[in-house]
Amino acid sequence: MHVDIIDLREFYGTMLGQIARRLVQQRMEHLLPARDAGVVVGLGYATPYLGLLRDRAERVLAFMPARQGVVRWPSDRKCRAALVDETRLPMGDGTVDLLIMVHCLEMSDSASELLHEARRVLAGGGRLIVAVPYRRGLWSRFEHTPFGYGHPYSRSQLVRLLRETQFTPARWQEALWLPPFRHRFLIRSLGVLERLGAWLAMPPGLVMVEATKQVQAAIPIKPKRARNLRPVLVGEPAASARLEMPNVESDDQPARGVLSRRAP
Repeated sequence: MHVDIIDLREFYGTMLGQIARRLVQQRMEHLLPARDAGVVVGLGYATPYLGLLRDRAERVLAFMPARQGVVRWPSDRKCRAALVDETRLPMGDGTVDLLIMVHCLEMSDSASELLHEARRVLAGGGRLIVAVPYRRGLWSRFEHTPFGYGHPYSRSQLVRLLRETQFTPARWQEALWLPPFRHRFLIRSLGVLERLGAWLAMPPGLVMVEATKQVQAAIPIKPKRARNLRPVLVGEPAASARLEMPNVESDDQPARGVLSRRAP
């Protein structure tokens, strides 16, 4: 089941959504470059987190899958959001330095095809940051948040999927240990519950991984050693054949193809 863009925008407009965004931003910050991020693309509904990079990137774009819908982003500047086919991104090969997937991979009907497309557009030293609901976490079990939809992942499942699509997991972050309460009274204590859940090593609601693109090393081709060829006269046997020929029995009749060496 997929989440509509209206539901996503409404969730992040609630108090619970604002707290979740702030907590995820704090953790994601550890995976983001401090400066010179280059060309950054957010895929899915990554706009609540792309604002962290607007002032340290050459260009930031927001691509939203066609089944989800699209909203204008940013609201105070020239629009940089577009509706796209997630498996055919409108970017050239190796043109993206950082690709951030939020509310995307778990919603995809073909996660492998999506990651292959991500690998195509990423530059040689490009990085991929994926945020997905954690399979054992509470947030994947409640549908009043967008993290309760799609296919949640465990760490091992995410690692296997990334390696199958030629990505190497590098760094991890986790967030949303707090329960997804909606009651206003309980929301006030979510900050304490978040710190308590992390301290107790409880299952988080969201797991984030930074992966690097695997670049296959070129295998040099060794040049073949040149062979010195000698011309052979028609009717002249090869050297190996001459060595195996029997001795000539008659001095008057030299063997065919062998010059006579009879003394004058």
